[in-house]
Amino acid sequence: GQHELNVRYSEALDMADRHTVFKHLWKEVADQVGMSVTFMAKPFSGQAGNSCHIHCSLWREGQNAFAGENTLGPIQCSDEFRWFLGGWMAHVPEMMVFYAPTINSYKRYEDGSWAPTRIAWCYDNRTAGFRVVGRGASLRIECRIPGADCNPYLAYAAVLASGLDGIANKIEPPAIFEGDVYAAQHLPRVPYTLREATDLFESSDFAKQVFGEEVVKHYSHYFRTEQAAYDTAVTDWERMRYFERI
Repeated sequence: GQHELNVRYSEALDMADRHTVFKHLWKEVADQVGMSVTFMAKPFSGQAGNSCHIHCSLWREGQNAFAGENTLGPIQCSDEFRWFLGGWMAHVPEMMVFYAPTINSYKRYEDGSWAPTRIAWCYDNRTAGFRVVGRGASLRIECRIPGADCNPYLAYAAVLASGLDGIANKIEPPAIFEGDVYAAQHLPRVPYTLREATDLFESSDFAKQVFGEEVVKHYSHYFRTEQAAYDTAVTDWERMRYFERI
């Protein structure tokens, strides 16, 4: 079966530690009872994938810095909220490798599967890549794009770098979207494959600025090596489809 795990919120580094500990814990417990647990993004065709929905808010002197008196769609928020959301959304394509780091990751992004396929924000709408939830002290941004296979340290770093760049450069988010995001073909789509995401990451001036050129070079090489291994693998799908037919 498939289960959703909610881990109590904390600061970014502590949260990444908790995320990692919980993954190892569940694998060890499952092994002890003769079972297996996977955090693959899409272990089975035709079924919902496994995600890592990231909820984020910024705090200043014990207060939620996202809360404010400005109006953005149906919510009251601060300028920091608006710009953080704008930066986070703007940098999704070039940061995608840290939200979806494997070949399998991209098979999760299927319309109608509860995995977001387009970059839009809504208030409490689970078809969107970005879902704004809460009000006042509980106001936060949920990004539904990352898969359960993400490295939390890299994913959270990408989130903070993107959002803080939004604040620094006052990046405005697009207008709120209302309705079924899956049906909105005009909205920008997340990258289709690891190859496409790697191309965007490797050519990104923003990625080089926030992570450094050597880090971008290292991870680009890793992702291209993974893609090359997949490209030369002969899969069960190919045998089932072509073995007798050809």
